[in-house]
Amino acid sequence: MGRDRVRLSTTEKQAAVAAAKDQKPEFDNDKLLNLLRSAKNELQGMRLIHMHLSLLKDRDPTSQMMVRSIIQELATKASYLQSFNISNGDVIILYKGLKLTGVTDVCQTVEQVFLSKTTLTGPNPYKEYSLYSIMELALNFINVIRFIEELQANETGQHVTETKPPITLEELGKLERSMQMFDLSPFLFNQGIANIGSGDAEMEYYELYISIKLLQERLCPDYDITANKWLFNYFTANLDQSVLRALNHGLSFMRGRRIGININLSTVISTGFVKFDERLPIDFRGQVVLEVSKGDLIENLSLFNEVVEFAQDRRYQIAVDGLNPFWVTNFDLEYLNADYAKIFWSNDMLEMDPQFEKYFRERIAEQDRCKFILARCDSVTSLVYAHKMGINLVQGRAVDNIMRKGVSVREAIAHAKVD
Repeated sequence: MGRDRVRLSTTEKQAAVAAAKDQKPEFDNDKLLNLLRSAKNELQGMRLIHMHLSLLKDRDPTSQMMVRSIIQELATKASYLQSFNISNGDVIILYKGLKLTGVTDVCQTVEQVFLSKTTLTGPNPYKEYSLYSIMELALNFINVIRFIEELQANETGQHVTETKPPITLEELGKLERSMQMFDLSPFLFNQGIANIGSGDAEMEYYELYISIKLLQERLCPDYDITANKWLFNYFTANLDQSVLRALNHGLSFMRGRRIGININLSTVISTGFVKFDERLPIDFRGQVVLEVSKGDLIENLSLFNEVVEFAQDRRYQIAVDGLNPFWVTNFDLEYLNADYAKIFWSNDMLEMDPQFEKYFRERIAEQDRCKFILARCDSVTSLVYAHKMGINLVQGRAVDNIMRKGVSVREAIAHAKVD
């Protein structure tokens, strides 16, 4: 027996095609790629907002439309603004002529709307636990094109990576109780920040930090501590207190060294920090750097100013952590009274637009008081890049490896430049 064949009229075929088109949403991947490729030489002043909606645990089918409607309030003030729906669920917005503070406020509003209902499944492609990223397009031009191209290449064979469930409030309570009885010293590490400039001592200070990854594997292996932004912030605030209590029992292991402590702004004004400050040995007074994350600063600027006043009064120094070239060119770090600014190294910095790279170098050079640190340096290339850009302080695995061999970091860079 032959198969039954169904014949459609031309009108029916057109109707079926139209119906299929309605079911399959149109995305702007190709449109964005074509625009970027054609505008390659006209990127100066263009910025990009990347809303990482694909990272939401419970995604609403209308989320892209919601974001575009909220972002529209910026369009009336911008000299240029265009948004693109990406096939993985993200939204990318290109714009010109808007103040960074206004853009950040709107992005935070979007983040609050979504994260009040669900959580993030992990960090975004830029290693931040944030629903949005704001970038200078000239710096990230190659990144955006690669992101879209890789997305399209993987469209046919997409697979969902299995992730741990976000930690719940109940599990977080159990974790906190465990931490109070647990010796944190095996998770407390220090990493040196080397001075590759001339004249001063080779080591600037040593950053003390707790390995969140190791702590999670040991005390909370079945949950992702970082997935829920607000619970993670609450967790790190309590972790700060545990670290301060540990340091109260003695800093003898760091004698003769300047130290840096990762800390939330809210912790600095807490009673736990007051106790730490009161017990700080006299030889550490003026030798402690408080490292504050860029995200914490942006969300709590008035509190940051309060902390700066306290720090100046009690002889602490302030480092702003987690910057990239975009934030360096848009923050007035000296106005913020920052003593250090820590930039995270990325290989993509080697492909920076020449004009933007020149502007980036000039911004570094014109900061008289604030010292720049290139962190997460994982190769000699990153150290040579720091030297080229006039960044005199470096930190990361490459620095650790050189120091373990008993070699001066300055000498290693000098040899690398000759080679």
